[in-house]
Amino acid sequence: MLKLTRLLHYRNQLLHKNMLGEGVKVSIWQHAMNTFAGFSTVRQNVGADGKREGRVFAPYSVFKGKAALSAEPRLPTFNRLDSGGVKLNRRGVIMLTFWPSVGERKYDWEKRQLFALSATEVGSLISMGTRDSSEFFHDPSMLSSNAGQVRKSLSIKPNADGSGYFISLSVVNNNLKTNDRFTVPVTTAEFAVMRTAFSFALPHIMGWDRFTNRPSESISQSPSVVPQLMEAEWDR
Repeated sequence: MLKLTRLLHYRNQLLHKNMLGEGVKVSIWQHAMNTFAGFSTVRQNVGADGKREGRVFAPYSVFKGKAALSAEPRLPTFNRLDSGGVKLNRRGVIMLTFWPSVGERKYDWEKRQLFALSATEVGSLISMGTRDSSEFFHDPSMLSSNAGQVRKSLSIKPNADGSGYFISLSVVNNNLKTNDRFTVPVTTAEFAVMRTAFSFALPHIMGWDRFTNRPSESISQSPSVVPQLMEAEWDR
């Protein structure tokens, strides 16, 4: 049995060597360096009572020449009712984070900007065709006298050759006299990953997964301490 195992291992090595030539290796390496996209997670801590502790980080990130983009769901929050049930307090979002490149494969995280996609905006994105465009505008002071002081505009436009999309974020802050703009080209495959992941996350950010009676770590004991997730977009 041991000899057979070694023989199979040696055969697999030969097949791998023959199928993966040096040119292919270089191509794969260059692609990995030009576009790093994937899910990164941290191990969850589980307490003695079996409940998960701490936040789980699992962004889908795309690094390109001039900027990087990551996307991750932010779950909704609930209030616990006296009856023992729970009631949705604040829907979740898909949080997009953009940050600029400052050199070859170097990015400045301190200059990041956020854009929180609502459930409806997620619906617009996942329903886009290969030739469709979408544009979203956010203004935290839209209904006040300070409207227009800080404006965020997110646009998603297809490439002319149909090979992917340009995802751009513009942030104008008249208070700080700044105007930031990020553009990240994504391939058709990368956009397909985003669309599939967003489709999966949609019922969760709406809170509808609670109907399956799954436990939620975002249930608050008191309505007064429920965080406002949408406000997190305007922390910067």
